[in-house]
Amino acid sequence: PKPSYLQHVVLPAKLMSLECICLQSRSSRCVFEPVRVARHQPGEHDVTIDVKFCGVCHSDVHVAKNDFLETKFPVVPGHEIAGVVAAVGARVTKFRVGDHVGVGFFVDSCLECAPCKRGDEHFCSATFTPTFNGKPAHGRAGAGVTKGGYSTAMVVDERFAIALPKALPLERAGPLLCAGVTMYAPEAES
Repeated sequence: PKPSYLQHVVLPAKLMSLECICLQSRSSRCVFEPVRVARHQPGEHDVTIDVKFCGVCHSDVHVAKNDFLETKFPVVPGHEIAGVVAAVGARVTKFRVGDHVGVGFFVDSCLECAPCKRGDEHFCSATFTPTFNGKPAHGRAGAGVTKGGYSTAMVVDERFAIALPKALPLERAGPLLCAGVTMYAPEAES
């Protein structure tokens, strides 16, 4: 069983809110502390994910240390997220409760420009929303600054969740959502 400080509570569906524990850093000293936060309300196209593992990418460290001088503190990093679908919105078609999923570096984009329509949200002509330390631009990633996967749970639009095979151990899946894509994409396109 998880330690008590890592438990999340999904409130009754009629309240449509999610409370979880995140590891956040309040300054560039990069000291993480557990805090209880409320995630944005799940919408019709959202999946609620019980985060099981999240890789530690050096990009997370750069942001937590404010190396790029753009960090909005407090920050909850993490973009190599692997977990299990805990709940689905009424119009979700890609996932069911119990499915294994991953979340990479993006949690929203315009979904209307040519790059978005062909599945290249990272080239969004308008703007994309990063998984953490980003400002939601299109209304599907909550309000305020986005919080990443150093968390017990998260809510994401189904279009930004990636199905993971159940045969793939979740503890090995996280890095595939960052370094794995970095290595695979050029090979697949060559």
